[in-house]
Amino acid sequence: MPVPARRLLVLLSVLALLASGCSGFGDDQVVRVYSGRHYDLETAFEQFADETGTSVEFLYGSDAELRERIVAEGEDTLADVYMTVDAGNLALAADEGLFQPIESEILDEAVPENLRDPDGLWYGLSLRARTIVYDPADVDPSELSTYDALAEPEWAGRLCLRRSTNVYTQSLVASLIANEGQERALEIVTGWADNARILNNDVAILENIAAGSCDVGITNHYYLARLLEDDPDFPVEVFWANQDTTGVHVNVSGAGVTAEADDPELAQELIEWLATDGQEAFVSGNHEYPVNPDVAPDELIADFGDFTVDPLNAAEFGSLNAEAIQLMAEAGYE
Repeated sequence: MPVPARRLLVLLSVLALLASGCSGFGDDQVVRVYSGRHYDLETAFEQFADETGTSVEFLYGSDAELRERIVAEGEDTLADVYMTVDAGNLALAADEGLFQPIESEILDEAVPENLRDPDGLWYGLSLRARTIVYDPADVDPSELSTYDALAEPEWAGRLCLRRSTNVYTQSLVASLIANEGQERALEIVTGWADNARILNNDVAILENIAAGSCDVGITNHYYLARLLEDDPDFPVEVFWANQDTTGVHVNVSGAGVTAEADDPELAQELIEWLATDGQEAFVSGNHEYPVNPDVAPDELIADFGDFTVDPLNAAEFGSLNAEAIQLMAEAGYE
């Protein structure tokens, strides 16, 4: 049976990692990362190696594949760190026992409390603001306010959203459940489903808005930043949602030390570095917001302006992922 391309890539990466052994700096000064995050990690890892003398070996894969591999490898896992995107994925890994708790004053100071696991099982390392985007030629920003207002009839046929199978959609809906309650969240998501064209990805939403096929949508901020980097005149703008209520929903890219890590001290050192000295290298390649409040965002996204963040703990909405999926099915949200 043919091996799917993504799985083949994962298998080849594992073989390369196995073959390389501990060929980094010094005696076994290697930390190994299984990563569901696919954005420009090489620069940050190379900088970490240069500054600390500890090399980083890593492989990419889908979140589910990597979690399954860590479980299957058990005590023999090669992974010292599991890194991924979305609080739902991090919460699921924690529930499956893939992490060991970290005790770190460095991380507790660098990462706000609402952006890390309450038991220290994982820490957010970058922020992804999921907010409203719009066509300024057809929408006055005074018409915009909250996520739930997009469920009102005035947005029928004017709204574009991403599929229910997407983790960012699921986490946004999970935050609605936590903030608004199950009944109100169902009303909102049902209204979205009635109003919206459902598209495959955030870039498609932005391009449809630019082309006039939609007036408004909800996307992660960095997808717009990437398009603006290529075309500063790209005709879509960001609107920070819920500034008079709960604040903008933010998701995280984060990491934890695996339960069976060969070298948990080195793994913790890497995560601490990524949250402090390595923050800029970790976030800048993808225009993400630093999780560390002492680190400034890059110039392009700084131009989006300041905004109030929803203080809801990422672990809380991450734990509601299954409920969010069920609610969207009940609402008829594809």
